[in-house]
Amino acid sequence: MDPRVDLIRSRIRDVADFPKPGILFRDITPLLSDGVAFRTAIDLLAEQARPLAPEVIVGIESRGFLFGAPLATALGIGFVPVRKPGKLPHATTREEYDLEYGTDAVEMHSDALSHGTRVLVVDDVIATGGTARATCKLVKRLGGEIVGAAFLIELTFLDGGAKLAPIPTIALVRY
Repeated sequence: MDPRVDLIRSRIRDVADFPKPGILFRDITPLLSDGVAFRTAIDLLAEQARPLAPEVIVGIESRGFLFGAPLATALGIGFVPVRKPGKLPHATTREEYDLEYGTDAVEMHSDALSHGTRVLVVDDVIATGGTARATCKLVKRLGGEIVGAAFLIELTFLDGGAKLAPIPTIALVRY
């Protein structure tokens, strides 16, 4: 195994019964507070993303901003935020998606992408894939071309990465 991935994995803390009993939460705050580990994660994401030749990173609120913005800087490309409804100040386009009980939505500025812009979607974790799928649909509606999706962590037992197929998916750590 790559020792850089071992470093990243060692900075992800398991928190039992959070946010509710029976859930094992993967806490990334130790990774964020370790400059070397955080930089290593961004460098590894950049190495894997570079061959996809993205022109812009679309980061999913809120932890996707923590990885998406520095990744965009490392790749020398732009960053576009995807937010929860009502958080962006200009005209937006919205994509709703189903939750276990109800629905949620994500929004992006309607003028954020030019037709054919090569987009890499970024978030910290992919679990069920609902938010990432909605973001990909939103990008496509606005004329973007999804070249891949990148995550620090993939929770493989929830099949979120598989649900994004055929979109290439990058995950540094898989559980």
